Amino acid sequence: MRETDRRSFLQGIGRGIAAAATGSVSRSSAASANERVVVAVIGCGGMGSNHLKLLAARRDVELAYVCDVDRKRAAEAVRRAEGAGAKPKGVHDLRRVLDDKAVDAVWVATPDHWHGPAAILACEAGKHVYVEKPCSHNIREGRLMVEAARKHKRIVQAGMQSRSTDYIREGIQRLREGVIGEVLVAKAWNSQKRSNIGHAQPSEPPTEIDYDLWVGPAPMVPYQSNRLHYNWHWWYAFGSGDMGNDGVHELDIARWGLGIETPPATVAALGGKYGFDDDQQFPDTQYVVFDFPGDGRVGHKKQLIFEQRIWSPYPEHGAENGNAFYGTKGMMILAKNGGWTILKGESRKGSVSVPAHHQNFLDCIRNDAKPNADIEVGHLSATLCHLGNLAARLGRTLQYDAESEAITSEPNGDRLVRRDYREGHWAVPRGV
Repeated sequence: MRETDRRSFLQGIGRGIAAAATGSVSRSSAASANERVVVAVIGCGGMGSNHLKLLAARRDVELAYVCDVDRKRAAEAVRRAEGAGAKPKGVHDLRRVLDDKAVDAVWVATPDHWHGPAAILACEAGKHVYVEKPCSHNIREGRLMVEAARKHKRIVQAGMQSRSTDYIREGIQRLREGVIGEVLVAKAWNSQKRSNIGHAQPSEPPTEIDYDLWVGPAPMVPYQSNRLHYNWHWWYAFGSGDMGNDGVHELDIARWGLGIETPPATVAALGGKYGFDDDQQFPDTQYVVFDFPGDGRVGHKKQLIFEQRIWSPYPEHGAENGNAFYGTKGMMILAKNGGWTILKGESRKGSVSVPAHHQNFLDCIRNDAKPNADIEVGHLSATLCHLGNLAARLGRTLQYDAESEAITSEPNGDRLVRRDYREGHWAVPRGV
């Protein structure tokens, strides 16, 4: 890329970030700057609360609904939105949102097991969708999400905000320009200190929680206090472990930097419970290697490595979550919240931008364009998480076929990419 082209590329990023910060929409949008997109937030926990705060403050958005199965949390979300000048309705059943034809788009910030079903139902109801990461609970649901977006011609953005963050986009562009030569290997890591969730027994759910609705299309299990709200991440039926929670960001950046647009052919993993004696089902320690053979020629094969230690206070290369790119002429370290550095070369500081990702989604709704983290992008990166978790759980090297999206090295490989559902539930996607 010529220097003048590179300056134009970076200036365009800067304009997008400035627009996100002010809530403005450029005149190039198909809709006028005064036309408001009517939206709803489904799931008002950690990221849901963050989305709510940002959306309630925008002048080009009307926050019509906040939805949560915990009625207390929904009521608190309404109060917070009203404090920012919005006047949403608080509901606890997402069907109330989807039935309202005035709603243009929904933010799905539920537990992972609801991501696919909620997004598919929203597409069928004519809504555009911003769905949190990982976009799916399993590989089959991810493919059905892509198909639903295309069939119903909806904009579906996965919540991987790195794709809209200027310094990360610049770092990837520098890799494309060959700043470290041919990038053959990338490493992604998730090294942070999380909490022990302890051991608990089944009990009655709090009265404010519609537990039946929370479980939704997943198989019914008794309520347990160390599962709701945040700790569902660590249970097979509801989450995808920290590989799908935080690791998906780094895996997506690693795949992006390698220039990989296909799933891996081979996945090898080791992992388990090394740090926590508690009820968590997913590994707290994990090492996964993905092989992308390309056309088999030297220089065309790629390797992606993922490391996870969620009991460790040690930030690798100064970052709890980050990436290393290894090229034939150098190495780049890229931290999700920190910046990037080319060893013995240039560097840039930065942090991820959720507002920029919102802006990209809203601009795409107005312009009928493909978003930075289109659902196909989200599906490919979520597939890495699901395959890595399966390989660690089975303790075997897996062979994966990209065409059929099935694990070919296991006798029941087509079932491993799916999940069991509650029989007859209204939210079970068709085609699972």
